[in-house]
Amino acid sequence: MTDPTYPIYPAFALIGFVLVLIPLPWHFQAWNSGTCLFMIWTALGCLNFFINSIIWHNNVVDWAPIWCDISTRLSIGVSVATPAASLCINRRLYNIASCTTAPITPAQKRRAVLIDLLIGLGIPALQMPLQFVVQGHRYDIWEDVGCYSTTVNTPLAYPLSFLWPNIIGLVSAVYSILILRAFLRRRAEFSQVLSCNSALSFNRYLRLMLLATLEIVINVPISSYGLYLNATKVPIYPWNGWSDLHFDWYKINAYPAFLWRSNKSLVATLELSRWSPIICAFVFFSFFGFAQEARKNYRALLFSVTKRLKSTFLYPNRDESLPSSKSSAMRSNLLPVYASKLTTRGNATSIYSDTATLIPQSSHPSTWKLDISPTSPSSSPFTA
Repeated sequence: MTDPTYPIYPAFALIGFVLVLIPLPWHFQAWNSGTCLFMIWTALGCLNFFINSIIWHNNVVDWAPIWCDISTRLSIGVSVATPAASLCINRRLYNIASCTTAPITPAQKRRAVLIDLLIGLGIPALQMPLQFVVQGHRYDIWEDVGCYSTTVNTPLAYPLSFLWPNIIGLVSAVYSILILRAFLRRRAEFSQVLSCNSALSFNRYLRLMLLATLEIVINVPISSYGLYLNATKVPIYPWNGWSDLHFDWYKINAYPAFLWRSNKSLVATLELSRWSPIICAFVFFSFFGFAQEARKNYRALLFSVTKRLKSTFLYPNRDESLPSSKSSAMRSNLLPVYASKLTTRGNATSIYSDTATLIPQSSHPSTWKLDISPTSPSSSPFTA
């Protein structure tokens, strides 16, 4: 069966990977740790699915077992990392809206960044090994999609794996409600509230709030729909211990496209899961890729590139390692003329002139001769 999303999907995945990383430098400089985590995790999700869609296009061959081990762990991490990064953004916006962090000192900034890292990196790092507990076998390969981790639909899988995105999304939703309430209460003095953080303007605050809200709107329904399918459409396997669940660990299932595309529930689950990071990447770039600070950085980059190209093409033979005066002196084989007023006190018999000339005897500098012509003493205010 022909993949209807090829080559559209890999093209969009690669573009999303590039676009979402463009605003990273200036957000990193502004200490926006939650936003940086959102960009990095979203970019990793796009890159992961891009590679899988290229390798397993129209085939289910186990080409890269090591890559599949990495890819499946990364997919598990991204599934909770994006909501966790959104939680970091909402938490920061709430602190600013309630002005609980003013004035912001460097120590408070470091503490806020540390908390964001514990949420945005700690939760995915914890989710990866916890999911391994309920992982029935190594991985599956789905034609045109790639490697996917396998989570057995056992009761223990719900607290260890299935519920995490929903719980994080609900906490973010509570923060969003609190942010909206604080914004409506203090709307008149909100510009003064934003003075708690000089790196955050009013427009950027609104964009971050809309981004976090859209992430909740996109990811929570997708994770909830997957939770509904697991609870109602898939038989629940009883938990009989580690050895029973991991009995045939090295088994690798392969699912051709004609098989899984005939199941509408599977199509919806797989397509939503692999398109969600791309949607997040394009939504993020639409908010921050055309903002004022982005346009300023684009102009600075364009000016730098134009200046570099101009100097390269207009002055291709210029020796930039030397100043122009020194390079011209070397090209003419002459040293600059130095003034040297030498005087003596008392019984001076002669005095040298004010100039010294280097006379080339041949083309090689080692044979040059320094000619210093003596003259009679001249009157000088420094003579006795």
